[in-house]
Amino acid sequence: MAAKRWLVAVASALCVAAAPAQPAAAPAPKVLRYAFPVAETSFDPAQITDLYSRTVAAGIFDAPLEFEFLASPARLRPNTLAAMPEVSDDFRTFTFRVRPGIHFADDPAFGGRPRELTAHDYVYSLKRHYDPRWKSGNLYLLENDKILGLSELRREAIEKKQPFDYDREVEGLRALDRYTFQIRLAEPKPRFLYHFTDGSFTGALAREVVERYGDRIGEHPVGTGPFRLAQWRRSSLIVLERNPNYREVRYDEHPPPDDARLVAIAAQLKGRRLPMVDRVEIAIIEEAQPRWLSFLGGEQDIQELVPPEFADVALPNNQLAPHLAQRGITMLRYPRADVALTYFAMEHPLVGGYAPHQVALRRAIALAVDVEREIRIVRRGQAIPAQSVIAPQTWGYDPDFRSEMSEHSVARAKALLDLYGWVDRDGDGWRDQPDGRALVLEYATSPDQTARALAELWRKHMHAIGVRIEFRVAKWPEQLKASRAGQLMMWGVGWSAGAPDGDTFLALGYGPNRGQANHARFDLPAFNALYERQRALPDGPERLALMTEAKKLLVAYMPYKIHVHRIGTDLAHPWVIGYHRHLFVRDFWKYVDVDPAERARRRGR
Repeated sequence: MAAKRWLVAVASALCVAAAPAQPAAAPAPKVLRYAFPVAETSFDPAQITDLYSRTVAAGIFDAPLEFEFLASPARLRPNTLAAMPEVSDDFRTFTFRVRPGIHFADDPAFGGRPRELTAHDYVYSLKRHYDPRWKSGNLYLLENDKILGLSELRREAIEKKQPFDYDREVEGLRALDRYTFQIRLAEPKPRFLYHFTDGSFTGALAREVVERYGDRIGEHPVGTGPFRLAQWRRSSLIVLERNPNYREVRYDEHPPPDDARLVAIAAQLKGRRLPMVDRVEIAIIEEAQPRWLSFLGGEQDIQELVPPEFADVALPNNQLAPHLAQRGITMLRYPRADVALTYFAMEHPLVGGYAPHQVALRRAIALAVDVEREIRIVRRGQAIPAQSVIAPQTWGYDPDFRSEMSEHSVARAKALLDLYGWVDRDGDGWRDQPDGRALVLEYATSPDQTARALAELWRKHMHAIGVRIEFRVAKWPEQLKASRAGQLMMWGVGWSAGAPDGDTFLALGYGPNRGQANHARFDLPAFNALYERQRALPDGPERLALMTEAKKLLVAYMPYKIHVHRIGTDLAHPWVIGYHRHLFVRDFWKYVDVDPAERARRRGR
C-alpha cells in the first residue's frame, strides 16, 4: 500500500510538472476615488472658470511651470520646460524653452502618429483666450498683463466680424523656434510667471485637436499631462486614466526639514514614477450627507473639506474623532487661501450705484450680517471672520488689519437706512426705497444643505432690519451662467487663489474685469488706479501700502460683503499613501498612491 501511495504521488507530481505554467494575473488597477460637491462645466482651458473643472483639467493639460508639491513657502520649478524661464530685468520679457520629447496623449486628430509638444502649442493655446469665439472667462488675466498686440488682434476680429487670425504673428507672443517662445508685455509684471503654473489656464492644446472637435472641444480634452479623460457622465461621474504617453517623471520632493510628516512622505515615495495610480474616479455628490456617508463607507478614499454640518462629529474640538482615528483615518487641517463672499450687482438699479444712499444700503445690509453667528451655526467653527478681500496664505494679507467688514451692528444698520431714506413709507412693516417703491432683495443660492442654512440666516438678518429678501434657487452652474450675463442681484460664492499672491482677490474689484472675475461689476477710478500701480511693483512696503488702500476702498463702497476665510480639513483612509494639500496645486493625484490590499483588508474584503 505504501508503494502504491508513492506511485500515485509521483504520478500527480509529474502531471503538475507537465501542466503549462499559468501567467501571473495582472495586478488590479490602482484607483483613487473621491467626490466633488459641485458639478463641472467644461474641460476646455479657454472656457473654464470654476474650481472643479479646473481641478480636472489641471491633471490633463501641462502648464510650463508648477509648484513644488511639498515645499513651504511655495516654490516654482519647471514642468514642461528645460529650465526656468529667462526674465528681463524690467519684468517685461519672458522667454520659455520647452523640453524636447514630450508627447500628447493619443487621439484620432493626430492620424495615428505621435505628436510632440512644441513652443507653437503654447503660443496657439494662449491665443485661444483672445479668440472671441471661446468667450474666455480668464481673458482678463492676460489682458491686464498687456501682452503686446494680442488685444488689438482680438478687437480687429470683433470689429470686422471675422475669424480670429491665429497665424498672424504679434510682437508680444512669438515662437522663436520649435521649442522656444517669448512673451513681451507693455508694462512690468513681476508676478507674471504665476499664470504659467495652472494647466487649466495656460496648459498646451494641439491646434489639430481643437479644429477636429470644434465647439465640442470641452468634451475632448487632449493634453500632455499625467492623465486623460476616459469617461464623463455630466454632473455625475468623471473618470481619468493614466496617460500612456506621459513622460518619465520621478517623485522628488523637498519638504521643510522641520515637518516630520512631510519628510516621511518624501522619503517613502522618493524615486517612484508618476503618476502612481492608474485611475481617478470623481463622483459628483452635491448633498453633504451622502458625500460624507460615502467616505465613511470607504467608497471614497478622500474627504476633501469635511462638510461643516459634520465637523462636530468628525472634528470635536478640532481634533480627529477617536472612532475615525481607530480606523486609521488621517486628518489634514489648514487655513485656506480663499474668501466666502456675497456680491452686490453694481449695475443693478436697487443694490448697485455709487451715490451715498446706494452705498448706505449695501453697508447697512453688510452690518446686519452676523458673521460670528454664521461661523458658529453654519460653518461649525471652520472659518475666521474676514476683515478684507485678501485671504491668508497670500502676499498682501495682514492679520492685524481691522475694518467694518466683519462688524455686526443692527443698530448702526438701521440708523444708516433711516438717514438715507430707506424707511417704511406705507406702514406695512417693511422698509421701502427712497422713492417709495418696495425694497425687496433677491439672493441667488443653491439647493444644498449648507446653502439653505446660509439663506435662512440671511432671512433672519434682513428681517431684523426690516428688509424683505427672496431667494433665487438653482444649481451652481446655472447661477454662474446667469451671473456672467449680469442677471443676478446678489450671490454668495467662494473665491480661491491659484497662486500665493493677493492680487487675485483685488482683481475682484478691478473695473476692466467686469463680468469676469469682477462679478459685482464694480468700477471705481480711484480703485482701478491703485490696482494698476500695485501690479507693476515688486513685493515690498510700497506695494503693500497700495494694496491696503485698495482694500479700504472695497470696504467703504461694499460691492462685496466678505464673510469669512475658511479653514479646510481633509480626511484620508489609511490605504491612501502620500496625501497632502498644497493650496496652489489642484491636481494632487499624481503625487499619491493607493494600496488596494490595505483597502480590501480594512473594508473586510
